[in-house]
Amino acid sequence: MFKRHLLSSSIAMATAFGGFSAVAMAQNASYDAQIDESSALEEVVVTGVRASLEKAIDIKRDSFQIVDSIVAEDIGKFPDNNVVESLQRVTGVQVTDRGAGEVTTVSIRGLNDVTTTVNGRNIFTASGRSVALADIPASLLGQVDVFKTRSADLISSGIAGQIDIHTHRPFNFEGNKVVFAARGIHQEQADATDPVISALASNRWETSVGEVGALVNVSYAKTTFRDQGAKSGAAVPFRTGEADAPLERLFAGWQPGTDRGLPFEPGSTLDDGTEYLLGRDAVILNDFTGERERPAANISLQWAPNESSEYLFEAFYNGYRQESENSLLLTFTDAWWAIDPEDPVELFDGTNIIKSRYVNATNAFSSGDYANGKTDSFVYALGGNWDLSDRLRLESEVVYQKSEYEDEFLALQTSRAGGGIHRMFVDFNSGDGIPSMEFFDDPNTPDIDESDLTSSELWYMSSMFDNAGAREGDAVTLTLDGSYDADWGIFSKVEFGLRHDSRSASESSRVASAGCNAALAVDPCSFRPSELGLLSGGDDFFGSRAGLPGGWAAADANWLNANSDNLRSLYGLATSSQLSLSKNFEIEEDQTAIYAQTEFATELAGRELDGEFGLRFLNVSSDLEFTGDTASNDVSRLLPSMMLRYHLTDNLLARVSYGETLRLPNFVDLNPTITYVPDVTDIGYGTASGGNSELEPTESRNLDVALEYYFGDASALYATWFRRDIDGLVVPFRNSVTIDVPNDIPDIGEYTYILSQPDNASDGVLTGIELGATYFPENLPGLLDGFGVVASYTMLDSEQDIPVVNAAGEVTGVDNLPMFGVSDSSYSVVLAYDKNDLDMRLSYVWREDFLAANEAALFANPLGIYHSPETSVDFQLSYDVTSNFVVTFDGTNLTEEMQQEYYEYPNLYNFGNFRFSRTFALGARVSF
Repeated sequence: MFKRHLLSSSIAMATAFGGFSAVAMAQNASYDAQIDESSALEEVVVTGVRASLEKAIDIKRDSFQIVDSIVAEDIGKFPDNNVVESLQRVTGVQVTDRGAGEVTTVSIRGLNDVTTTVNGRNIFTASGRSVALADIPASLLGQVDVFKTRSADLISSGIAGQIDIHTHRPFNFEGNKVVFAARGIHQEQADATDPVISALASNRWETSVGEVGALVNVSYAKTTFRDQGAKSGAAVPFRTGEADAPLERLFAGWQPGTDRGLPFEPGSTLDDGTEYLLGRDAVILNDFTGERERPAANISLQWAPNESSEYLFEAFYNGYRQESENSLLLTFTDAWWAIDPEDPVELFDGTNIIKSRYVNATNAFSSGDYANGKTDSFVYALGGNWDLSDRLRLESEVVYQKSEYEDEFLALQTSRAGGGIHRMFVDFNSGDGIPSMEFFDDPNTPDIDESDLTSSELWYMSSMFDNAGAREGDAVTLTLDGSYDADWGIFSKVEFGLRHDSRSASESSRVASAGCNAALAVDPCSFRPSELGLLSGGDDFFGSRAGLPGGWAAADANWLNANSDNLRSLYGLATSSQLSLSKNFEIEEDQTAIYAQTEFATELAGRELDGEFGLRFLNVSSDLEFTGDTASNDVSRLLPSMMLRYHLTDNLLARVSYGETLRLPNFVDLNPTITYVPDVTDIGYGTASGGNSELEPTESRNLDVALEYYFGDASALYATWFRRDIDGLVVPFRNSVTIDVPNDIPDIGEYTYILSQPDNASDGVLTGIELGATYFPENLPGLLDGFGVVASYTMLDSEQDIPVVNAAGEVTGVDNLPMFGVSDSSYSVVLAYDKNDLDMRLSYVWREDFLAANEAALFANPLGIYHSPETSVDFQLSYDVTSNFVVTFDGTNLTEEMQQEYYEYPNLYNFGNFRFSRTFALGARVSF
């Protein structure tokens, strides 16, 4: 009943991933595929590894943009626990921040400023500008596209690229479709098995008012997790050479000129000639456990009243619930006042860095932390598209979305009783970057064993922290898009459009803390936590690795939550009936974008040359209201784009792309209100941070050159060289301030803080090469027929100018460093097998080490923190028992890799070590 030219592209794409309607297609118009319509109508659902890879290759070849896709093997069967894990096998994509049972952060070519859209709609969580991909259940998805270049019709924000997620719609299917899927995922480290369930029901009917379709898709996922960490603390300098104090700690906090750390050659001295050794201030252990739930639902209604129009209503919901407990042990290893001159101090060979030492009369604290967070996000869309003539088509859509996030945090620190730790031996790197500690009993206290960290007699109550926050955002977005089939010489199509987005965002919080207070009727620090029944001990920490305590006593997080008001009263803090949040900021922002682009095709040296040119104009106007003040911003940019595609042969393509994109400042970074946080680790300095209402967008000029060879239905080779010139990167400026913060709790008077605020003070360049291959040999004999390989390699080179400042915040120089999050190289290899009813895939992903962050300026030696090389080995299997019943088995992190960090110099400055779980999943899907 539809005209063929209106539906041909959407039906062709439906064969690739279960489809999406012409509404989304117009936002990605360069997807138009040259596929025979009769064959497209015969196929709706993609099944099997090879078929999904074949469709992904078709999308890549037929698009003007440089794009890579992941296509679901079947409805409800995305190939991993979440979308982020799947994306790590896409050429040029790297993932990190594995923890709490999943991977959460995606980078495209090393940059994590990624715009995320669902069916072409830019969605967000609360007061942020984007949504975490892990928050969108994989079971609802049919396809994910990774755009590495952008045409004028695509949203221009996100200098890294755009990830577009497609859900199912009823017109994607020929008629009635029902699918149920369920998996049980076992998290080894948490020793728990969790459910992931989903259901889809869809149908379409011919009625007296035209064709009508309805689809409902629901999903629920639960994750029980346990992560464990062992970390050697920050490096600090110690004076040497005094007989009565062979190691005397020098300055505690950040000093001007130490942004790149202190020299570590033997005999190094400070500016005043003082010789020093570099030791660590602490060893930190933490055991993080929790439970997370993600409910989600998608409703899609389509109506085609006649041959030339179609209407769509969609509602999308995703939720997030997480309750967690963290048991932390921090042992101070910088004590110098009770050193025995006979105790040996071991250095790393050829350095002044302390490897191991004895520590006497020091202290430690444990902390039991309870946290919970809750998100509810809703998106409603109503739109239509109209075939106004044989040449002119229009479509429009109005979208309303609202997202809210709430969180609470309670923590109770407990300190070592009496004289603290009598004596200990610490090796900051006992092997493979992991520290070790040995605690000794004090022979003068025969009734207490100081070496037993789980003993309740060792711990007294200390500080309490009680924080909460709320973030929310909403938006109304109107889009109008049109296309005209032109006949103007080489120009075949003109596309144009308008997008207006009216957005609001706000954040509120409360922060309270209290410590020992003799002025209260009862000083809370006079209690042992065991006397209140809230002390608990851990076990099997780090697999009971030799050299680390198997557990320790800490406040029980569940008790904190159940008895929070009693605890608040004990510390003299406001109880729940008195608690309220204070508004941090509120922002109103209007974005208006208009675009025009044209497609062309001609011949050059007897071969086809085609592509598109476009311009996108963007205006962003913001009004900010924050504590005690207001501000406003207005930004306008004209962003050009160009894509050229030259058909060297029928199977060999060359592409050249140029485009300009930008990154708008995060709303929280625009808030200039300064938050002061006192020292919680006895360093002697606090931290302070605030935003900058005058931040400008970060802008990027992007050039890509690609060569692609397609030599089979599921076989291709491709290579891309690219360059990103980035101006106005946001970096922190820091200086030391001494101030008496009014109304702080507790009142600590005049105090020193290291203040950090962002500014557009850095520029960077990123270049790289991507190589990719998909190969399924034809006509292999016997059981070998069905084997294939998918491989990719990315090489990156980055540099970023970081200003060096003095104590007053004045720029005194510039450091040239790699960009944060950029690995110089990464690769993935996937061995696939697709034979009859059996599909299997074994994947290996590796990425080189990378600069993740700089150490907090609170510490004296703020070196860069690097992540060590990371590896992931995963396996997926599915077997079609019948045409309607499929069983699956999946495993992730099969080699139980540990994520590690170091301070800029491997094997010397080890830092964090984190154990994450291996998972195994068994599932089944029923469809009819």
